[in-house]
Amino acid sequence: MNDGTERLERRVRRGLQALERRGLQRALRPPSGIDLCSNDYLGLSTHPLVAQRMIDAVRREGCGSTGSRLLRGERAAFDAVERRFAAWKGAARALYFSSGYLANLAVLTTFVEPGDLLYSDAANHASLIDGMRLSQARRVILPHRDVGALAQALEADAGPGQRFLVTESLFSMDGDHAPLRDYAAICRDRQVTLIVDEAHAVGLYGDRGSGLLEACGIDADAVLSINTAGKALGVAGAFVAGPAWAIEYLIQRARPFIFSTAAPPPVLAALDASLTVIETEPGLRERLHARARYLRARLAAEGLDVPADGSQIVPIVIGSNARAVAVADALQQQGFDVRAIRPPTVPEGTARLRIAVNTGLTEAILDRFAAALAAALRHVDTCCAASS
Repeated sequence: MNDGTERLERRVRRGLQALERRGLQRALRPPSGIDLCSNDYLGLSTHPLVAQRMIDAVRREGCGSTGSRLLRGERAAFDAVERRFAAWKGAARALYFSSGYLANLAVLTTFVEPGDLLYSDAANHASLIDGMRLSQARRVILPHRDVGALAQALEADAGPGQRFLVTESLFSMDGDHAPLRDYAAICRDRQVTLIVDEAHAVGLYGDRGSGLLEACGIDADAVLSINTAGKALGVAGAFVAGPAWAIEYLIQRARPFIFSTAAPPPVLAALDASLTVIETEPGLRERLHARARYLRARLAAEGLDVPADGSQIVPIVIGSNARAVAVADALQQQGFDVRAIRPPTVPEGTARLRIAVNTGLTEAILDRFAAALAAALRHVDTCCAASS
């Protein structure tokens, strides 16, 4: 090992020790117990039709795409599923990316240029933040879901560049909805481009299930939307949907698209099956929302402070990193797969359990979980009080 590598090792070890002292060191751990933390809200990752379509496609087309889509990686399946997704979303066109992270980087580094101005909700997740940083545009961080703050900021910053409002539609760590109707109206009146990440809403809301843009009656061609396919859709990747000119520009200019090997074709076959399930089995969405309401009611009955109305994401804000880890550990020992969410994913002092409801959870399981969570919180608090 040369001197430069040894210096790097010492720096890295100091960084790891600092994470451990702050209660922020993570560990890779496979699923174990009852799923209360994944984003497989509708259970489509194991749906028989989705699995069979992927198996058939592997036998037909092999495992890999062999190149970027602008080289030999293109397949008929890409265009077919993109057309289907766009129609389902109500947009003119859609483009598939291998991950939601890549899709957000592509949108925010292709359309946004230095000299432009970005307005970003303070609760936006990491890939949106990183995309905005890479765009080199000026950023204005808005208080969470604050329509008035947006209006004031737009009034104060009327520069020559293009202006963009960037938001999630359903916030991944808080489980609440953006005021999309108000945002869309302001953007229309002030000539601002609206970019909406529907990662945790696509597949779950609206008559078709295409997301909160549909549920709020917003024209899908009036915005750029990023729609993750690895959460409620149960597979992988993400679709960017919007007007035809925008999608064509991404094909021509988006570096994460141009320079990435295309996704394996069987993934697209599975996604086509996922769309079929969502379109033909609306009862899955109804069951999910009913289970989420039930869990919120049970947690409230146990004395926990949770909103009665909300999404399938139920945050239990605990506070300190150590306390959140202790409660998660206690629940894991009882067979519930929950994970402690800590900074930088959430702000300092707001470590939490992010409970994600899915259709496989029964009322009996949710009853047991609510009681176990309340007991774990009491036990951890008693232990903390005794040691202080």
